[in-house]
Amino acid sequence: MTHPLTDESVRPDEPDTLEALRSAVEAGFPSTIADLTRLVKIPSVSWSAFDPAEVAASAEAVAGLVRELGVFEVVDVRRAPIGEGADAASGQPAVVARRAARNGRPTVLLYAHHDVQPPGLDEDWDSAPFEPTLRGDRLYGRGAADDKAGVMAHIGAIRALVEVLGPDFDLGIALFIEGEEEFGSRSFANFLREHRDLLEADAIVVADSSNWDVETPALTVALRGNVTFRLRVSTLDHASHSGMFGGAVPDAMLAAVRLLATLHDADGSVAVAGLTSADLATPDYDEAQLRAETGLLDGVAPIGRGSILSRIWAQPSITVTGIDAPSVANASNTLIPSVAVRLSARIAPGQDAGEALEALRAHLEAHAPFGARIEIDDVDTGQPFLVDTSGWAVAESKAAMADAWGREPVDVGIGGSIPFIAELVEEFPRAQILVTGVEDPDSRAHSPNESLHLGVFRRALLAEALFLARLDAREAGSPDRT
Repeated sequence: MTHPLTDESVRPDEPDTLEALRSAVEAGFPSTIADLTRLVKIPSVSWSAFDPAEVAASAEAVAGLVRELGVFEVVDVRRAPIGEGADAASGQPAVVARRAARNGRPTVLLYAHHDVQPPGLDEDWDSAPFEPTLRGDRLYGRGAADDKAGVMAHIGAIRALVEVLGPDFDLGIALFIEGEEEFGSRSFANFLREHRDLLEADAIVVADSSNWDVETPALTVALRGNVTFRLRVSTLDHASHSGMFGGAVPDAMLAAVRLLATLHDADGSVAVAGLTSADLATPDYDEAQLRAETGLLDGVAPIGRGSILSRIWAQPSITVTGIDAPSVANASNTLIPSVAVRLSARIAPGQDAGEALEALRAHLEAHAPFGARIEIDDVDTGQPFLVDTSGWAVAESKAAMADAWGREPVDVGIGGSIPFIAELVEEFPRAQILVTGVEDPDSRAHSPNESLHLGVFRRALLAEALFLARLDAREAGSPDRT
């Protein structure tokens, strides 16, 4: 059989191949959306308080879709332990698949995750979070964008590739659809080590990021790291009457509020010595766009210094994401002995997460008011990441995006974190890593009314299909497109 993309009459970078893939994507798009809606209906929240059977059901549903592609030699649902030792708990189920490369072609690893964030309160959604609903050009539902659309972008791209090339193409493909990304990827490093032979690749596509807008693709080249922990502030060994002793005895809430206030300057910039910033070029992005994309209320000013995008991509930030304290409804006239808060710090590319944790610890210990006692536990860290944009995989990906979208892609940073990328780099140091995505600024991942823009999804799917087709026509290690 003559391979369509090695025949002299058809090359992967010629318009007829692009149009063939475009037609295949369009023809398969209704089925792709139908499969996506079925996945979104599974409430696969990986957090420990939620039913793990739903995550298992989601993994089996994804595995079924992967098997139907008919191109992989191995398709399994597997787990890895969290931590070390015989008593280590098992992580959530992930889907792995692999087909071997042939005739000197490279291998690409396609990553996404099938678990989702908790939905929050139903009343905050305009439609039920696990009942995917189409309104206009957006599909609403928890996981519709983050990241079950990433899963279906990989599956849909391979479907289009098979439609154009047939199932006997030469490109090696590995697939890793994780089941606990939203719960910290706690078994990720062990999973990589235990399944290295299935996952090793020349290039890795992480489909878990966003685009510049609904008309402009983006390649994520910088990610902030994260340091999160529980901070407990204590001033008393038992509660006391606020009327009897208030004014002489510092309660834990007062101490916590004063301590948290030391983390920021008057303009909202982080004021913790030892937390660094990165020197990154940023595109134009004004306050009006920030307000439109975030819902910043009229009269509320942005915080921080420097260009707006540098504050999000290249500077640290600290957020109090939770407080354990009496609710207003249950408040009594009591001096509270202890308060716990959850702190989430984002750290700039170039800083080590362990160094950032120690800087935060030192700051909190030095600034504890009234001699309050502080404890830090339940720590999670993730390293920041800077993409090396000089490799052939980046060039191929950008060219595919430009052809599929009709616009040149933008290099972007992301204020959020994908900590496991550092583990991918450690395990596969020679692999080129591409961070792509199907989201846009209004996707509202992690928030109520999360949604997927269907036009963005269609173009992202086509870009990945074209990327795979072009890799199928190049020799592994070749510096230039063949």
